[in-house]
Amino acid sequence: MRVHVVSDVHGRSGALARAADGADVLVCLGDLLCFLDYSDPGNGIFADLFGAEAVASYIQLRTAKRFAEASAMNRRLFQAPGTGARLEEAVRRQYEELFAALPEPAYLTYGNVDVPSMWARYARPGHHIIDGGRAEIGGVTFGFVGSGLISPYRTPNEIRPDEFAAKLTAAAPCDVLCTHIPPAVPELLYDTVARRMETGSQALLETIRTTRPRYSVFGHVHQPLASRVRVDHTECLNVGHFRATGVPFVLDL
Repeated sequence: MRVHVVSDVHGRSGALARAADGADVLVCLGDLLCFLDYSDPGNGIFADLFGAEAVASYIQLRTAKRFAEASAMNRRLFQAPGTGARLEEAVRRQYEELFAALPEPAYLTYGNVDVPSMWARYARPGHHIIDGGRAEIGGVTFGFVGSGLISPYRTPNEIRPDEFAAKLTAAAPCDVLCTHIPPAVPELLYDTVARRMETGSQALLETIRTTRPRYSVFGHVHQPLASRVRVDHTECLNVGHFRATGVPFVLDL
């Protein structure tokens, strides 16, 4: 079985439409939306709402880890009348386009910048959304756990470590453990371009050690120091930043 895996799509619907070409099934590990584009402040939902100049200032604050100032700026921007409704409409437009492009069959879980409550209205019959559960595909058991962990960046879909751990219990054991975020292995968490450690899961690392899946696949860290690390029996694989590459990761099972 040939499985194509993508993560961190961030609005790249054209490439997403071709992501399953040659595959038996497509797996998507979330972050469909593009709120902010660090490489192009004029792109994304925030740029549509507030303009490239404001977004560039906001990105500069976050990059400098001035999170309190970034949060204050965010609150100030969203206080403008009608901004909430405009934000919701922009998210709806992106999801409508992305789910229309997403091939079938596909198995999906949420990323940290997704809005889970909106997925069901756009998903098609061949889109299987799983968060804290398993699916058997071609005789192989896949476990899925979505969301990110609470971080200083305050992205839309972050949860507590105990909530994440509970979902891992429901998803494992399995042959392929699919999450948006990596296990807490430093080489997998360090982003070489952003020059910072992203948030990974200690509970995921412990689950890998105790349940020994064949593969752990994830995204979230766009430019990792290491894209592949073995933890005991398990190959831990960052499937890549799909928005940047437009190329799915190929898993032959």
